[in-house]
Amino acid sequence: MSKKIRTTVLAFGAGAMALSAIPAQAQFRGMFRDAQRGAQAAEGCEKGSTGDTARGVIGGLLGGAAGRTARRAGLGQFVPISEFTDQLSAEIACKLDEQEQKQAADATLEATRGAGEDGLAGPPVGQTSSWTSGTRDDVSGTSTVTAREASSGSDDCIMVTDVIIVEGEETRAEKRMCRPVGSARYSIVA
Repeated sequence: MSKKIRTTVLAFGAGAMALSAIPAQAQFRGMFRDAQRGAQAAEGCEKGSTGDTARGVIGGLLGGAAGRTARRAGLGQFVPISEFTDQLSAEIACKLDEQEQKQAADATLEATRGAGEDGLAGPPVGQTSSWTSGTRDDVSGTSTVTAREASSGSDDCIMVTDVIIVEGEETRAEKRMCRPVGSARYSIVA
């Protein structure tokens, strides 16, 4: 069986399974919209081939069905809280509720706290801070300083790795954080 045929058969099988989880009256209402959104996203890609568009349509159908099923099951999608965007990457924040985002941001602040009385010496590589969710079981995380960049100007920069575990699933994200000379606080930079 060729790769193209096998991919098509698998895609239609997955689509059929996704449709069976949705009540009949709702199957076609959002389906067209999901397929259209998926096709438009694929057309926006640089390569935009027919295969990309077909995959976009199928992805739109499956993604829309999965999103509706998650909402019906009461599984919320978390939104990064602007107050913590200088400390947390979106990849991490989107998996945490507001209280957990605060705990993770506080852990980052603790891990990046400098040495010495004034705190301006910078944190040592390996400095870690951990947290455990106060709102959900099986949610925890750590922030660890993993590298220090050679000073190349007025900013002091470090690399920090965040690891969170949500219901047994680990998510890891690295972020580059800098602080101006004389400042005690590091913030994420692009």
